[in-house]
Amino acid sequence: MNAQDYALQANGSFALPDACFKVKALMADVNSEISDFADVIGVDPFMTSRLLQIANSAIYSFPGEISTISRAITIIGTQAIYTMMLVDVAASAFKHFENQAIDLKRFWRMSVYCGLAAKNLAINAGIRDIERLFVAGLLQNFGELLVAKITPEIAQQCEHYNKNQLPWTIQEQTLGYTYTDISADLLHIWQIPEKIILPIRHFNAASSIEINKDVKILNLASRLALIDSHPSEFSYEDVIDESFCKMLGFTVEDLRRAAEFAEQEATNILTIMNPNLFSK
Repeated sequence: MNAQDYALQANGSFALPDACFKVKALMADVNSEISDFADVIGVDPFMTSRLLQIANSAIYSFPGEISTISRAITIIGTQAIYTMMLVDVAASAFKHFENQAIDLKRFWRMSVYCGLAAKNLAINAGIRDIERLFVAGLLQNFGELLVAKITPEIAQQCEHYNKNQLPWTIQEQTLGYTYTDISADLLHIWQIPEKIILPIRHFNAASSIEINKDVKILNLASRLALIDSHPSEFSYEDVIDESFCKMLGFTVEDLRRAAEFAEQEATNILTIMNPNLFSK
């Protein structure tokens, strides 16, 4: 199977809600109003409650309570609303493809941690629209769930990584491509905005000088997530590519601050996204 085969199988059993496509269309319509967005989201009580929960979470850290969809849109904008919808969809999709072939707690932790670390590094790099990096980090390793669901024996082989053979090396050797390639193909099928897909699709070319900052930041954030999930096995010296840091102007202290931010906020977000797994 190639990367697109996995993506197509996943798309056949789980699709994005219509509301995501409607909100995306409204964002492209210059005549759309806040009430139009509220109407689309408000039809679904579950989505409304989940979006308000996320809006009031540590992801955005707004002072005061956001109690209505209209207020959430007014305060944080339509792009952030769409981002939150993708976070909620990710939570649903993650649960849909859960199985016992991989360590699910580790998978969830690494995904959320990567998103948070990418967001913090993006701030340091002076990048605008940082929420796209959070979503890219959250979704970049979605391919792992698909491989674990469709071909669990291959996923288990890819679990045997170490400091001499990092996860991406094992995936390339076993599959001929990496989990990020599968993720990018699925997100393309789902019509996720290209600016979110781009750093995922080019993840493995991060060392190229020509590659943009988003790709390098996502790659660094993934490495920080790996250290966080396996602190006894991996260190900064084993995992971090110093050339990326130089290209972005990051110091080791910048990376440590991003890691600290991700560690502090991950638990709250994990509890929101998967309370059954993380509120115990």
